[in-house]
Amino acid sequence: MTSNYSVAVAGLGSMGMGMAKSLLKADIETYGCDVSKDRLDEFSSAGGNASELSDIAAEIDCLILVVVNATQTESIINSHVANMKQGSVVMSCATVSPEFAKEMQSFCKQNQVHYLDAPISGGSVKASKGQITVLASGTDDAFSKARPALDAMAEKVFELGNTAGPGSALKVVNQLLAGVHIAAAAEAITFGISQGIDAQTTVDVISQCAGTSWMFENRGPHIADGDYTPHSAVDIFVKDLGIVCNIASDSAFTAPLASTAYSQFKEASDKGLGGEDDSAVAKIYAEKAGLKLP
Repeated sequence: MTSNYSVAVAGLGSMGMGMAKSLLKADIETYGCDVSKDRLDEFSSAGGNASELSDIAAEIDCLILVVVNATQTESIINSHVANMKQGSVVMSCATVSPEFAKEMQSFCKQNQVHYLDAPISGGSVKASKGQITVLASGTDDAFSKARPALDAMAEKVFELGNTAGPGSALKVVNQLLAGVHIAAAAEAITFGISQGIDAQTTVDVISQCAGTSWMFENRGPHIADGDYTPHSAVDIFVKDLGIVCNIASDSAFTAPLASTAYSQFKEASDKGLGGEDDSAVAKIYAEKAGLKLP
C-alpha cells in the first residue's frame, strides 16, 4: 500500500467508480462516498472503504470530486474543506466554468488546502483501466500532493498552468467539440437512413472515411444497435453545452455550432430522454423526419 497516503472519491458514478477502483489497484488506501447504497456496496465488494465523507475528511490526503456539476462541487467543498488537514488537496473533476474553479481554489486556500482544477476525459471504460486524461491546472504543491492519485488513475495528465482556470477552460473547449460531434454523428446516421442507408452500414463505412470522429465511432454503434444505456447521458450535454454557451455569451463570442447542438440536446431532454445515452439525440432527428431508428 502507498505509504501514509489516502484518497476519498466523492461520486461513484460511471467515471468515479472506475477511478476509485484504479486507485485500489494501485494499492492506495481509498474511501468511496456516494448517496447510492448500491454503488457503495459495489465499491466495498471491490475492496474499498465505503464511508461518509464527514467521517474521514480529516484523515485523507486527497479528495477527488467526481460529481455532476458546480453546485454539487461547491456544496461538498463548503461542507468539508474546513475539516481537512492542512496541506491536503481537493482534485475537482466536474465540468465547470474557469471562474468557478478560481473561486473554489481561493476558498480552499483560505483553509490551507490545495486545489487542483482537474476536469477529466476518456469515458467509463478508460476510467476502469486507469487510463483517463486529466486537464489539470494548479500550484506545484497541488500537483505534488495529487501525484500518487494521478499516477494511478490517468494515462495522460496535461499540466496547463500554476493556477486554477486553464484546466476548466480547456475542458469546456473539449465539451464544445464532443457535444457538436455527437449531434453531428446522430444527424449523419439519421440522414443516411433517410437516403436508404441503414445505420450499421453508415457506421461501418464512415468510420473508415475522412468524415469520421472519435465520437462518431464511439456513439454511432449505440444508435445502430438501438442501445441507449447511459454511459454519458443527454442531460450531461445539456449542462456542458449550456456552460459553453454561457461562457461564449459572456465573452461576446459567437458559437453557432455549439448553440445548435445545445438546442438538440435540450429538446431531447425536454422530451424525456435526459437519462438516456447522449446518442439518443438521434431520436430527435428521426422523429422530425418520420424515420424509424434501429
